[in-house]
Formats: sequence, C-alpha cells, structure tokens
Amino acid sequence: MSLSFDPDRLALPTGHFIGGRLMDAAGVLEMKRPSDGVSFAACPVADANIVDMAVENAKAAWRANKWGSMRPRDRARLIHRFADLMEKEAVKLAQLEAVASTRPIGQLIEGDIAVTAEQIRFFAEFADKEGSDLVPTDGDHLGMTMSEPYGVVGAITPWNVPISMAGWKVGAALAAGNAVVLKPSEMTPFSTLYMAELAVRAGIPAGIFNVVLGDGPTTGSAMTAHPDIAKISFTGSTMAGAAIMTNIARHGIRPMTLELGGKSPQLVFADADIEKAAAAIAQSLTANAGQACVSGSRLLVDGKIAAELVDAICGHLLKVQPGFTWDERTQYSPIISERQIRRIDGLVAQAMDDGGECLLGGHQMDHPGYFYAPTILTGVTQQSPAIIEEIFGPVLTVQEFADEQEALELADHPVYGLAAGVFTKDLSRAVRVTRQLQAGTVWVNRYGRSRDHILPTGGYKRSGIGKDLGREAYLANRQTKSVLISL
Repeated sequence: MSLSFDPDRLALPTGHFIGGRLMDAAGVLEMKRPSDGVSFAACPVADANIVDMAVENAKAAWRANKWGSMRPRDRARLIHRFADLMEKEAVKLAQLEAVASTRPIGQLIEGDIAVTAEQIRFFAEFADKEGSDLVPTDGDHLGMTMSEPYGVVGAITPWNVPISMAGWKVGAALAAGNAVVLKPSEMTPFSTLYMAELAVRAGIPAGIFNVVLGDGPTTGSAMTAHPDIAKISFTGSTMAGAAIMTNIARHGIRPMTLELGGKSPQLVFADADIEKAAAAIAQSLTANAGQACVSGSRLLVDGKIAAELVDAICGHLLKVQPGFTWDERTQYSPIISERQIRRIDGLVAQAMDDGGECLLGGHQMDHPGYFYAPTILTGVTQQSPAIIEEIFGPVLTVQEFADEQEALELADHPVYGLAAGVFTKDLSRAVRVTRQLQAGTVWVNRYGRSRDHILPTGGYKRSGIGKDLGREAYLANRQTKSVLISL
C-alpha cells in the first residue's frame, strides 16, 4: 500500500481538545504547507479563558479519576494501550503531521511514530518501579522520602518534530501520575490533537490529556502564568526559553524543564574512519534539513584530513533531492516557512560578506516549497554569525585544527552546550575529549540518538535546564516530600 496521499483531500481536526472532546474554534493564524507554500488552514489561538478551561478540566479529571494515586500497574496498562493505538493509527497520524510539517511521511512511519510509541511504553514502565524510599535515621525515628505527582503540568512543544516532542512530554508526565495541558506549535498542531483523541480511546480518562492551540505570546504566556499549572516543560529556542523563565518568575516560581537551542560541534581527528564520519556528518545536516536543536552544524577537523573529509561529505550531500512531505519517496525535508528560509539565506550571505567561502549550496532549491540546498561554509571565524547563531537549517561550517587542544578551544561555544560528536579510533582520546566538552550529550563515532530511551537529553550553558528522556524525565514529573516519624 502506498503511503503517498493528496493533501487537499485530508480532513483536518480543528479547535482545542479539552475534557476529552474537540471544541470548535475559529482559525486566526494562517498556515502554509512547507512543501509547496500553499495556504491550507488557520490555527485558532487560545486566550487566557480557554487555557483556564483546559486547566480546570485537567484538575477536575485528575481528582475525580485519582490518576495520581491509581494503582501504578493500571496506569501503566492504559498508557501502553495509548502507545498501541498510536502504532495502529500510524498512517493517519503521519498524514496529519506530514501535511503541515517538515517531516516526510515515510520517515514518520518508519521513525517518529514507532520511536515515540516505544518511548511512551518506556515511561509507562516507571509507574510501578520508581517511588518512595526509607532513609536511615536514628533509632527513635522512621524517615522516608515520598514521591508524588505534581497534579497538572504544562507542556509546550516545537514545530520541528511534533509527534516526537509531544511523546517526550506527555509520556513522562502521564506515567508519573500527572494531568497534562499541552500547547503544540501553531504551525504543526494536527497530529498532537489526534494523539490526545487516541489517549481517550485508549482509556485514559477524559481531561487527563488536553491540547490548546495558539501562539507563544497569547497561549504560551497564559499557560506559563497560570497558578494551577504546577510545572512547565518546554522545548524550543533559547530566546523563547528565557521569555518563559521570565513569565514564570513574574507569576509565581515553579519548576521547569527547558530543552533549548544548540550549535553543536563535530570533532574529527586524523585517525577517524573518514567515510563513516562523512556519512554521519552528512546525515546530521540533512536530517529534517538541519532543523533540529542537536544538529551537528559545526565541523572541526584535523587539517591533515580536512580536504578528504569535506569531499566525502559533499558526495553525500549532492545526492539530496527535494520532495513533497506527502510523497513516500521523499527523503529531504523543506524548511518550515518562507520567513525561516530567508533567515537562513541571510546568515549564509553574511558569512560570505565576512570573508567566508560557500563550498556547496548557499541557495534555495528549485521546487515549489521552501527547500534550501545543503550548504558548506569554509573560511569562517569564531566571531562569524554562522558560528555563533543557531541557523536551524542545512548549513555546515568547517574549521580546521592542528591538535587536540585547539579542537577543544574551537568546540567551546559562548552560549550553547547541547550536543557534540567525536570521531576517532583512539579510545583514550575519545574519553579525554568527551570529559572536556561542554555538552549535555556526546556521541562518539556516530551522531544522533539511538533507540536507547534510558539516555537523557538536555544541555549545558544556555541550552537548557533539566532533562528529557531517561529516568531523569520521569523523576522531573514527580516531587519529593520528606517525612520523619517519631516512634
């Protein structure tokens, strides 16, 4: 069966999903398909009243259904059913995401949806395996730490991988016993709405998973200011994360998890497997057209192998072809919007004005949508915006180093510390360099996440606070109470 579909014939859910049902709402924000630039829908914007309605429904459902104190195995069983339904409805989920986003439908079926279902099951298994602890005290007392859910948590997800990001937030929060109010990006809301419907169909009580649509200034601000949202989890830009922190501080300090921007280096030493490194680096650049916070956009390479490595990378990048996200043959993603493609092009032009050389790409591709050619920039300095700013597109900068110390100095970024890659056959060097890199995740002789969901993700410096995935994400959705009993 072909996965390709006609985007003009796809029925789209509209409105907010609150209390277990879809509520009609008028579209306000124009939406254009990244693959062809066609205006096809409008996204509603939830104001403070709608956000309050969602929070009140979440609070009421959480109390009435005793979701937080439910037998943990029963809660886990319902979350497993939710993951099962996601796999069963994978084609519809993929269509709803592919039509509006940068994610090709084939990659959604084979990757995003299957992996997200796994991650949700991973979190479900913590429900009856993480809990309270007895702690040593003197003989006349009994001391313990009690682990409890927060109640209602808020989640705000980005447009680049909507299903995956919703799974990160919702899976951990539900398994930990919380109700959720989630705001997806106003550019890619449809798959998240359908996920909420599937949760109810799986038996998760209505009101435990709610979705409000809207933008950051209106809807996001109302969520982060709401006094009954006990914890916030956000993935997005560092600038937006700073605005969220400010709003939370202004309206009442609460815990938060922020997974923010990155400008990640990939260090390739002279003893590396050049073809393996080239394939991994090219893939990190072309995956979602570089629209990922962990994109390995800064290549740092030993000068002795630089020319050979860059030639090998170019060989991979020259094979890239644009295509509609609703065509199952498509492998290369469009840029999310015309505004973003103009920003990418502007930063590339600025780098060349500052003395850099465009070795490959540097232009919009010949296709109806917003496609940007994979681009390699050389001759850039540490002060170049191409090095400092998160471009969020398929742009790779190349810098050469003479020794390990210089490689580490070039790798250190003044703002970001999300991820890094190291390519070397020397195990001692790999460990030594990894220890010195200021990054929350380091991949050695590969670049990108695996399906080992136990590994958390999160950044150093201004790349974030706290962790998604892993045990850490589950624990971040629980609060600890200390108890001391006099015997």
